[in-house]
Amino acid sequence: MSAKVWLVGAGPGDPELLTLKAVRALGEAQVVMIDDLVNPAVLEHCPNARIIPVGKRGGCRSTPQAFIHRLMLRYARQGKCVVRLKGGDPCIFGRGGEEAEWLSARGIEVELVNGITAGLAGATQSGISLTQRGVARGVTLVTAHTQDDSSPEWQALAKSGTTLVVYMGVSKLEQVQAGLLEGGLSADTPVAMIENASLPQQRECRSSLADMYRDALTFKLKSPAILVIGEVAARSSDGAFSRADHHRNSKLARTPDGLVRMMSNYAASIDEIN
Repeated sequence: MSAKVWLVGAGPGDPELLTLKAVRALGEAQVVMIDDLVNPAVLEHCPNARIIPVGKRGGCRSTPQAFIHRLMLRYARQGKCVVRLKGGDPCIFGRGGEEAEWLSARGIEVELVNGITAGLAGATQSGISLTQRGVARGVTLVTAHTQDDSSPEWQALAKSGTTLVVYMGVSKLEQVQAGLLEGGLSADTPVAMIENASLPQQRECRSSLADMYRDALTFKLKSPAILVIGEVAARSSDGAFSRADHHRNSKLARTPDGLVRMMSNYAASIDEIN
């Protein structure tokens, strides 16, 4: 068997947001190296694999990146099918690029499998479209936590005219707020702070740039969370498909009878609209 490592995005938390390609890779895996933020429910797709936790999380004790590199290399050179399973998307603040380069330089075949990133899923399930005609012409994904502890160019981001989605920003809320205000972004700019994106326990706090730090303290915002900053964050989630309904219907649809009942409910709803 040729040496190969799959770098797979497990999505933001909801196991039903896993892609079909990710499920296939997990089904073939002999070794799965799993991040802390991956929902353990997705491991049902790799019942015969050896599971190795290699968590990396800000503010917590983490597995050294060099050790993760060596571990992937060791198992790949043994001819095993290795899956490095990451929360969200491996190429959006997931070190997927550097891991792929490191392995490729040592002759290991690598395949990247995209996952849905938390910024997109959390916003969607809060009724927020990150781009919208006449409101937001683009979206910028940025991390508040950098390897050298430097700050992003908040002033440039404030002038970008795009929706800002900030990852790993809970511990740097004051710096994010101050940088954007100094960059000229209006104090009235809407902000949505979304915790545990796509999970049943997802919580959100709507605020403004001027009040976001104070409101986050009152709300007791905790990681993992993303910040959505821009006019789209003022959009109401009243018309969004509720998370409670989503998770209830997802569970119901796992049995044939449940699927029939769910489709009957949808058909009745369509008849009411017509």
